[in-house]
Amino acid sequence: MVSGVSASLSALEAYGTRLQNNGNNVANLNTEKFKKGRVLLSEVQPQGVRARPEKVDTPGPVVPVETTEGTEMVEQSNVDLGEELTEMSVNQRGYQANLQALRVADTLSRSLLDIKA
Repeated sequence: MVSGVSASLSALEAYGTRLQNNGNNVANLNTEKFKKGRVLLSEVQPQGVRARPEKVDTPGPVVPVETTEGTEMVEQSNVDLGEELTEMSVNQRGYQANLQALRVADTLSRSLLDIKA
């Protein structure tokens, strides 16, 4: 049961990192030349998950912008709001599922202690 708790705790941390990344991407949606981040999850032995953040270097759309020197072409952010909101929803559900697993482990531990006591 302890390994299940540690697996859920590492998953909570990983999904928390992914949610923070989503928030950062959405906050910088309108920042010129901003490159979005993504978080890749990988397995950790014996049980667990690790989050590895990285930048996505794909170019954003280039749009004309009026400046004091005339019209210039400026690269915008490469963040897609629809993609971010979808990923945020998936990450939220993953976080909730692992939180529920911790609650179940806590309930089982209490029941076991009540039986033994």
